[in-house]
Amino acid sequence: MKVMFICTGNICRSAMAHAMLEKRVKEENKDIEVYSCGVYAENGDVPTYEGIEVMREYGIDLSKHRAINIRNSNIQDMDIILCATSSHKNNVISMYPELKEKVYTMKEYVGYPKNDIDIKDPWGYGIEVYRKCVIEIEDCINKIIDSI
Repeated sequence: MKVMFICTGNICRSAMAHAMLEKRVKEENKDIEVYSCGVYAENGDVPTYEGIEVMREYGIDLSKHRAINIRNSNIQDMDIILCATSSHKNNVISMYPELKEKVYTMKEYVGYPKNDIDIKDPWGYGIEVYRKCVIEIEDCINKIIDSI
């Protein structure tokens, strides 16, 4: 099973989701490969300071993560593609219409109501906003790991 997380720059939401799922996969010895990328990512960008700090609180070192643009990713090989927002989902489907059946928002995939399927971008905000973002991501990760 191959799972990819997608957001805008691959330095906050998708990077954190990637790291969190990867940690759970290792802990639970699941056969899942985890990837992430950004629709508008600059290849090689580093995660935000706040993202690194919040992940440290979860025992995860995000500092070595490097952003990957969707065009440089292996998205064609994925079994499930999980986006931070419906806007990212629409971008992915317009770029890769043949993958439409595999593309969801993270919240949509785990059954959140239709009026609450976006994980808001914490970029440019303080650490408290990042913490709230990660709580949403963690809830999704917990449900994803149980469903795969």
